[in-house]
Amino acid sequence: MISLKNVSKIYSPHINSLVDVSLEIGQGEFVSIVGQSGAGKTTLAKLLIADERPTRGVIELGGWDITRIRRREIPMLRRQIGIVFQDFKLLQKKTVYENVAFALEVAGEPGRRVREIVPQVLKIVGLDEKGGRYPMQLSGGEQQRVVIARSLVHRPKILLADEPTGNLDALNTQDIIDLLRKINEFGTTIVLVTHNREVVNALHRRVVTLADGRIVSDEKHGKYRIG
Repeated sequence: MISLKNVSKIYSPHINSLVDVSLEIGQGEFVSIVGQSGAGKTTLAKLLIADERPTRGVIELGGWDITRIRRREIPMLRRQIGIVFQDFKLLQKKTVYENVAFALEVAGEPGRRVREIVPQVLKIVGLDEKGGRYPMQLSGGEQQRVVIARSLVHRPKILLADEPTGNLDALNTQDIIDLLRKINEFGTTIVLVTHNREVVNALHRRVVTLADGRIVSDEKHGKYRIG
């Protein structure tokens, strides 16, 4: 599903964000990527969505080599990968329904498909009764659920969540993690980039630890062992 082979990202002769990283993530896995600030987590996430290009090495998603992906192919790639960031990036003047629908509309989906898909994903995230509300009328946890709903509209095989609970309290954090578990049970591969020790330790799933741009541990049922 996801394969990195000897991947390095070098920004300058003195700044190596990733160094010779090799990693395999299978279909349906739930993997946490952890590490201290500057360990290379964010760079790895950016490489997976083609926001950055590797200096060396090969990256494959679903058998598709994206190492030298063309700019016009990036939208196609991002329909295969749902993306959730810490910053909600919701359109404040659009309702919940309209925010989710917008992701389909910009991809050229016909109105019939929009009307079919949006209620489905809102139901998955538990917001089927709040489609008419605006982001400012929602809690932080509910806003993140809208983001997750938006990330699911193309039925991606992979969901990349980069610090999705960074702006949330403990209760909302647990709700979001439970939702990611639920999505994973549908067969979606989850890649969770996080520094939240409690979340990682409660998951009892695979944990890949980065330090100084290198993988220093990869445990099937791991713990957050940094610091």
